[in-house]
Amino acid sequence: MNGHQQELARRRQELLERSAAQRSALVANAAPLLRKAAALDRIVATVRRHSFVASLAVGAVALVGSRQLFAMTTRLLSLYMLFRR
Repeated sequence: MNGHQQELARRRQELLERSAAQRSALVANAAPLLRKAAALDRIVATVRRHSFVASLAVGAVALVGSRQLFAMTTRLLSLYMLFRR
């Protein structure tokens, strides 16, 4: 090998090492994002499985309003807990 080819081989090795380091840093930095994406994927899958219930909930929030719906839900939950005893 002449000097030019040796220089190209050395440069190629440096680039491969730098690429591997950047790849591992990307994987390490993306881990929290991947966990959040997995959680979102589970939520979407649940909504798809129970689409009728999800559409009822969205419709109730749209018609009644989130504050009133929350107040009614807490009252109903309290009544349920009282009757359950």
